[in-house]
Amino acid sequence: MKKYFRGKIIIPVLAAGFLFVGVSFKNDFFEIAKQIEIFTGLFKTVNQNYVDETNPGEMMDNAIKNMLKELDPYTVFFNEQDVLKFKINNTGEYTGIGAMVQRKEGKVFLKEIYKGFPADKAGLKAGDEVIQIGDISLKEYKEDASQLFRGAKNTKVEIQYIRQGKTQNATIILDDVEIKAVPFFSLLKDNTGYIVLTKFTEKASFETKAALLELKKQGATKIILDLRGNPGGLLHEAVNICNLFVPKNELIVTTKSKNPKHNLEYRTKNEPIDLEIPIAVIVDGKSASASEIVAGAIQDLDRGVILGTRSFGKGLVQRPLDLSYGTQVKVTISRYYTPSGRCIQALDYSKKDENGKAIKKNQTEFTAFKTKAGRTVYDGGGVLPDIEIEETKMATITDAVVKTDAIFNFATQWYYKNPTVSGIPTISDADFIAFKTFLKQEKISLDTETNKALKNVLETAKKEKIDTQITNEYKQLELAIEKNQEMELDKNKNQIKKLIQEDLITRYQYREGLYQFYTKENLEIEKAISLLNNQTQYKSILKK
Repeated sequence: MKKYFRGKIIIPVLAAGFLFVGVSFKNDFFEIAKQIEIFTGLFKTVNQNYVDETNPGEMMDNAIKNMLKELDPYTVFFNEQDVLKFKINNTGEYTGIGAMVQRKEGKVFLKEIYKGFPADKAGLKAGDEVIQIGDISLKEYKEDASQLFRGAKNTKVEIQYIRQGKTQNATIILDDVEIKAVPFFSLLKDNTGYIVLTKFTEKASFETKAALLELKKQGATKIILDLRGNPGGLLHEAVNICNLFVPKNELIVTTKSKNPKHNLEYRTKNEPIDLEIPIAVIVDGKSASASEIVAGAIQDLDRGVILGTRSFGKGLVQRPLDLSYGTQVKVTISRYYTPSGRCIQALDYSKKDENGKAIKKNQTEFTAFKTKAGRTVYDGGGVLPDIEIEETKMATITDAVVKTDAIFNFATQWYYKNPTVSGIPTISDADFIAFKTFLKQEKISLDTETNKALKNVLETAKKEKIDTQITNEYKQLELAIEKNQEMELDKNKNQIKKLIQEDLITRYQYREGLYQFYTKENLEIEKAISLLNNQTQYKSILKK
């Protein structure tokens, strides 16, 4: 941890954090003061009297994180570095290397390289393991290594990295990096405009508007807005994007809280760009928060048709609040409601199961609401598309494979075995067999819910000292699960091959190449174009 976490400096920070949380959830100021005094005394007493040397910074960090973890995963404490990252997420702009950096199992990898930025110019590739930045070895470095890639423009950063078992060196010259909210748009067949919106930064509505105007200039008479994988961002930008297609002063979202000052209505403020152009919005299970505000409002106002799979289901609003010494706490302050009055929050964090996990609302508990035209929509579990495309929903086994990074690591090997590819890389059935072999060779465990449950049984058996008595039965179950997983992998072969192919396209042709590929070979886009071309079907959906 950084120095500002040590000694007495942290006490005012924690006090401010406790004060905010206390005010949010209790209005008993005596109780708040009492608890702060108890904690301050405990913290001081333990640090002065514990038998071994303590680390006040780490202790405080754990105390804060565990306190907030009891609320929800979105209420978090930001130190000074975290505040900087939060600002980058909201603006999409920073000075750095232009790469997605991932830490996994104590190692730092480059997950994706952005075209034309410093990492790309230095010849770095996805899959490179960075082991040293400047004089700092990352072997024992516990903090966010991506911060070591930040600095003043034109600063030279020397790095060491491992690629395919060989240690190499590179010099990266830091530069301004801007990750666009709308990284791609294009005029597709039948005068259909296609816009990809990846996050809701401060420039999201500006970029979306610019793309829309350019597509209309090129002759677009229909629009596809692709929100797949969009985790959200700024609420007001979601309102502004809806405003491109709906009238001025239209209610888009309402926020409700126990604190009256957070009870707000968000309406459109400007004249729209186009009230008539047919719209298809594509969402998936990773479309969350602000993405769901846009999809939910477009659906509730009957302004367009939603396609894809059910969205993530995040109906909570956070706000960063300043604390002492340049730190912040991002707090869930309210729930948001779409124009019909529904809240699409899927998990109830006030209710936990026996494992401490938030309880998911059962579909039988969903409440029905009516859109502007009288169509029935439901709350409680994300935005359910008007046209569900079940075949694109990620299978359980595929999801388990993705979480292990097996596809990414296999794609890295495939890339270096095939350094030059003409056109779009294709994954054959032989490649799929090689992938399954790769899973076994690397001893990659697919943690499906069944696997986790079986492991829990063994752990419980060990505690009760009966594990030796059930060894044979356990192994039989383990083999049965492995056999079933093999069948599930084969069953979802095409889905897995597609994900490997998409990973490889980003390596050979960057993210832009992947979006270009989508415009030619993507089921959701094909169905969206087909729907927009069938105005009878399009209008019938909106009038149901």
